[in-house]
Amino acid sequence: MVSLTSTPQERVPTAQPEQAVVVETVAILDCGAQYTKVIDRRIRQNNVNTLLVAVDTPAAELKSKVQAIILSGGPNSVYDDHSPQCDPAIFELGIPILGICYGMQLMAQTLGGTVAKGSTQEYGETTITIDPDVSLFADLDAVQSVLMSHGDKVTQMPEGFRAAGSSPAHEGHEILAAMADDERGFVAVQFHPEVELTQHGDAMLANFLTHTCGFTGNFQLDHRLDDLIDDLRAKVGDRNVFVLVSGGVDSTVTAALLLKALGPEKVFAVHIDSGLMRHNESDGVCEALKALGLTHLRRINASDDFFNGTTTLEDGTVIGPLCKTTNPEHKRRIIGDVFYHLITQAVNDLGIDIDDAFIAQGTLRPDLIESGNRDVSATAHIIKTHHNDVPLIQAHREKGLILEPNRDWHKDEVRQVGRLLGLPADLVDRQPFPGPGLGIRVLCATQPYMQGDEAELQQHINAVLPNTLQGITFPVQSVGVQGDGRSYKRLVALVGEETPETLQALARRIPNEIHELNRVCWRLAARNENAPVPNIISTITPTLLTPQSAAMLRSVDDAVTQAFRQAGLLGSISQLLAVLLPVAPHGGEATHSVVIRGVITSDYMTARPARLDSDVPVTLLKQLGQDLVATHPWLDWVLWDLTGKPPATVEWE
Repeated sequence: MVSLTSTPQERVPTAQPEQAVVVETVAILDCGAQYTKVIDRRIRQNNVNTLLVAVDTPAAELKSKVQAIILSGGPNSVYDDHSPQCDPAIFELGIPILGICYGMQLMAQTLGGTVAKGSTQEYGETTITIDPDVSLFADLDAVQSVLMSHGDKVTQMPEGFRAAGSSPAHEGHEILAAMADDERGFVAVQFHPEVELTQHGDAMLANFLTHTCGFTGNFQLDHRLDDLIDDLRAKVGDRNVFVLVSGGVDSTVTAALLLKALGPEKVFAVHIDSGLMRHNESDGVCEALKALGLTHLRRINASDDFFNGTTTLEDGTVIGPLCKTTNPEHKRRIIGDVFYHLITQAVNDLGIDIDDAFIAQGTLRPDLIESGNRDVSATAHIIKTHHNDVPLIQAHREKGLILEPNRDWHKDEVRQVGRLLGLPADLVDRQPFPGPGLGIRVLCATQPYMQGDEAELQQHINAVLPNTLQGITFPVQSVGVQGDGRSYKRLVALVGEETPETLQALARRIPNEIHELNRVCWRLAARNENAPVPNIISTITPTLLTPQSAAMLRSVDDAVTQAFRQAGLLGSISQLLAVLLPVAPHGGEATHSVVIRGVITSDYMTARPARLDSDVPVTLLKQLGQDLVATHPWLDWVLWDLTGKPPATVEWE
C-alpha cells in the first residue's frame, strides 16, 4: 500500500495497476443513534473517509482499516441487559477514540467508570461550560450552546480521565458534559457535536480530526459521484429503470443521476398525483421534469386510489381505507404501499415484469435511519416509517432491484450533487415536500387524547410559565424524537405576549421538565382574541384524511407559502409547512386550528425552529395569522411551532 508520504519515484510503475492512495479513515461504531449518519456526514465534510459499522465489530477487523474510532449515541442505557456493547479491545488499538452521548457512557463503563440514571433528563439546546485546553475544544470559548438528548449520566470517570465540561446543576449537582484522557487520545461528550443545534459542533469535530487524530483530509464528494455513476452503469447494464418522482430535490437529483449515467432512453419516470399535493404542485413538477430532459414521463392522477387505499400488515391485519385511518404509522404505510402498487401497475402497462425491473427512488440516509431500516442501523429505533421504506419496497430491495443513489447522503449533500450535475438553482434549492404529502400534516383523530390527571398537568405547566403567559394542552398527539427514541406526545399552546427569547427558552425547557409534552407552540391569532383561554380542552372535531380536510390544509399552506415568498423569507427557511389540528379551543362555528412550522437545518436529522424576529418578524407572523382567520371561516386558532428537532420531529406525523 502506498504511504501518504510516498514520493512519485516510490509508486508502482505505470505499466502495472496503480495502487490506491490510503485515505485517512474513521470507523463510526453505530450504537443506534438517530444521528449516526450525521456524524458520518460531518466527518466526510472534513474530507476524511468513514466506515460505518456495528458497535460490536471486533477490534481485529478495524485494526488495519482505520486510524480513529467514534462511538455514536443511542437510545439504550448501557447498564441494561442486551444494551449495545463494543469490543473492549478497541481501547487497546492505540488510536484516538471519541465517544458521543451513549458512546461516552459506553466508554466510561467499559473502562471502569460508572453510569447511572439521571434524576433530570436533558433534551434540547443547553448551555455548558468546557475546558478549552482539551484538544476537542481548542480555540473555543468556555461557554457553549450544545444539544443534549439523554436521561443517563456518567457519575464516576474511569482512571486516567479528567472532567472537560459540565452542564448546569440539577438538584445541586452538575452533570458531566465531557471527559478526556489526553495521554491515550480518548475524549467523550455527553452532548451531540454532530448536529447543527450544537453551535460549534463542526469546530469540535474538526479539532478531533486535526488535533487529536492528526488528519489532513483527502476525501472528495466529486470522486464519490464519479464512482456512483460508474456503479449505476455497471449494475443496470442494458435494462430500463423506473423512477418515482415527486418533484422534490431528492427524486429530481435521482432522475438527473440516472439520465447522466444511462441516457434518456433507459429512464422511465412516473409522477403520481396522490391528491395530497400542494397547490398546483403536480403541474409544476411535470414541467420541471421535462426540462431535465426526461422523454419518458407519465403522470398518474390517483386521488381516489389513495383516499380509499388499504393494505395488509405482516400479521394479516387489513388497515384502511386511508380516509378512515387515524394511526399515523398506518397512514404512512397505506400511502407507501399504494405508491408501490401504482408504480407496479405503470410498469406492467408497458409489458414489463415488475419482478425483473429496476425501480429508483430518492431515498436519503435519514429516511432509512428514522424508519429503523436494519441495513443502515441494527439498533436505531423507528421514529416514523417513510413511504419509500415500507415492507413492499424492502422486499424489492432484497431482490437487488431498488436503486437508491442518494441513500448514503443527507439533504445538503444531495443539493451539492445536484449542483455538480448542473441542475438549476430553482430545482436544487426548492423546499422539501414529503412523499406522503399533506397526508401527514392533517392530524387525524376521532376521540380526544387525555392523560388522566389533567389538573395536575396544568399545574405543572403553570408553575413553569411567567405570569405573562397562559399554557393549555391540546388533546391530540404528534410524533417526536427524544433520547434517540420515538415519542408520541401532546403539545402545549402558549397564549400571551412575551419576548422571543423567553418564548424560545420555554420551548426548550418545557419538554425537558414536563415529560408528557414534546411540542410547544405560541398563539399568533384567534377568531375571538378576547375570549378567555379554557382551563382544559377536552373535545376535538373528529377529523379524517379526506379530500375535504386535505383541501382545507392546502388552502392555508398556499397562503402561508405566498406570504413568506412575498416577504422574501422563503429561501432562508429550510422547511416551511402548515399542520391542520382537529381542535377549536373557542368552538362556535370554527372547527379546527392550524400550526405554522418553519425550521432551519441542512441535515434534517436535527433542526432549530426559525427564530422569532431574527429569522421571521413577529409582526409578519401575527398579520399572517389574522389574515388566515379572516379568510377561513372554519379556522379558530393559528399557532407557531417553537420546538426544535429534537424533541419534536420536523413533520407532525
